[in-house]
Amino acid sequence: MKEMKSSPTVLSKLLSLLSQQQCSAGFELDRRSGQCFDIDECRAIPDACRADMMCVNQNGGYLCVPSTNPVYRRPYANPYPYPFPQPPPAPVPAPNFPSPCRFGYQMDDNNECIDIDECATDTHQCNPTQLCINTEGGYTCSCTEGYWLIEGQCLDIDECRYGYCQQLCANTPGSYSCTCNPGFILNPDNRSCQDVDECAGESTCSQICFNTYGSFLCRCNAGYELAEDGINCIDMNECSFSEFLCQHVCENRPGGYQCTCPSGYNLLDDSRSCQDIQECETGNNTCTSQQVCFNIPGTYKCLNPIKCEDPYIQINENRCMCPAENSGCRDQPFTILYKYMDMVTGRSVPSDVFQMQATTRYPGAYYIFQIKSGNEGREFYMRQTGPLSATLVMTRPVRGPQDIVLDLEMVTVNTVINFRGSSVIRLTIFLSEYSF
Repeated sequence: MKEMKSSPTVLSKLLSLLSQQQCSAGFELDRRSGQCFDIDECRAIPDACRADMMCVNQNGGYLCVPSTNPVYRRPYANPYPYPFPQPPPAPVPAPNFPSPCRFGYQMDDNNECIDIDECATDTHQCNPTQLCINTEGGYTCSCTEGYWLIEGQCLDIDECRYGYCQQLCANTPGSYSCTCNPGFILNPDNRSCQDVDECAGESTCSQICFNTYGSFLCRCNAGYELAEDGINCIDMNECSFSEFLCQHVCENRPGGYQCTCPSGYNLLDDSRSCQDIQECETGNNTCTSQQVCFNIPGTYKCLNPIKCEDPYIQINENRCMCPAENSGCRDQPFTILYKYMDMVTGRSVPSDVFQMQATTRYPGAYYIFQIKSGNEGREFYMRQTGPLSATLVMTRPVRGPQDIVLDLEMVTVNTVINFRGSSVIRLTIFLSEYSF
């Protein structure tokens, strides 16, 4: 029987098959040991780094660093020995007895080829910053989420540079955190923000709340104004704005004001003006049937019937005459006429108050008008307006309440018959307390 020998053709095919096994990027296969070794790119690539940069070999790649970096030294700074320390090489099958399993597999106790988990057995060549992922017949080096692989190194991804967050972003190693500006809250997607409706539910504002994008505004009801804190409302004192807001008295109320009038007046529909109550017309007075009710702004007077004093006799209800045949009438006014008028306080001056006029003109006669009594304070004077008339003028402001009695005298002078006589109007002015 002939001796069987291994065929050179079969062995070459097996070695060719082994050479075709691929290593991760940055590694090359050693055909004798079947292991992957790091490629020193700083030696293998001409001018791997440009300018004044220095090439530093890394496990599975290389870095270009400034030549001034004290950590490294020229011409090469390889923190990893070349080749990398490897576990003791597995026994190489004799050329005549090649392993029946392809690279990356090993035979188990059942003589079956099973995958070698390089990640579990720590026989991989991944950088410490990388993540080993086992594959069928080999492994790959990758990075965890939040990192990307750059020249064999896992570098943190700055998600904030790429607008991952709608508003505020804080980068963290391998991740990021989104937050929102004041007035916004983070949505369930942890990226976008939505406006907070501060006016919903229990409002921050004390009265009226208007929601705005990212904030809110407080407003107040009529009669209130916003306090300095921009949240609370305080009562507005409308009465302090103007003294003309009410004709008489302004009373401040929470959220508004109210005008009031003194006794004897009613508040008009405009809610600010006061109108005199006509007690004499409404019958709301205490005058007797013998008295005459005389209305005054804010009140009234009960006038007693006129009683003429001796030597005067009564001609009618408001006139007294002194007969010429009575010797006691020689130096007295011929007639006294009683007149009444009302006037409000604060009347502007000068102001015409009362008109006085002669009813009869005699040939050759002229008339003189004057204030005979009651003008001790000189608040009035008589201004003659014509041959037969004169006007009582108030020259100084007079305040009430008070009753002013003036005797206005008209003197008749006749030079033809050498006659001089006079008549008096006794004018009583009831001056009210108020200017309305």
